[in-house]
Amino acid sequence: MALAPLLAASAVTPASVVPASTQQAIGYPTLFLLVLAGALVPVIPTGALVSSAAVVAMHRTAPFSLAMVFVTASVAAFLGDAALYWLGRRGLKSKNGSRWLKGLRSRAPEDRLEQAQEKLAAHGVAVLVLSRLVPAGRIPVMLACLLAEWPMRRFARGNFPACLAWAVTYQLIGILGGALFDEPWEGVVAAIGLTLVISAVPAVVRRVR
Repeated sequence: MALAPLLAASAVTPASVVPASTQQAIGYPTLFLLVLAGALVPVIPTGALVSSAAVVAMHRTAPFSLAMVFVTASVAAFLGDAALYWLGRRGLKSKNGSRWLKGLRSRAPEDRLEQAQEKLAAHGVAVLVLSRLVPAGRIPVMLACLLAEWPMRRFARGNFPACLAWAVTYQLIGILGGALFDEPWEGVVAAIGLTLVISAVPAVVRRVR
């Protein structure tokens, strides 16, 4: 999580340094690539990136900046999830598995995987949608879908609204952080702080239980 400020800075460049057109030409592709990479390798704080990009978009004079952040983040998340799910399906069909499937299993503790399987069996696609809004909830549910042998089309159909909801949620966090301060960098810090707090809540709840 300490990578968040560095990654956010690389995704969104202050408007005072470069022209808005150059900023957009660099910022949106960078945000897309980082969110895509974060979906494949869940160590990049993609939520903090989207929130930070939303803060900077609030302070731009260019129209549709917030809409571009939303589209960029949701499409990148969807494609990254689809690619990871496809790689996981290949690993299930392979005799020796794959490093991608092993990576999914390593990030899904047995108790959380069992809970995800039970909820998936009971509620279906709704669990997939909610899993992207719960910190560390995406991987156990994705693995549960793989073990339930969901076809790619069914997973994609449920994951599309999940990615839209995820992008909206973290963009709203960024808008809230940006609304509290006049300077973009202050809003970025606030947005990152909010995402870190939200990410830590499930772990704290589990420890208390």
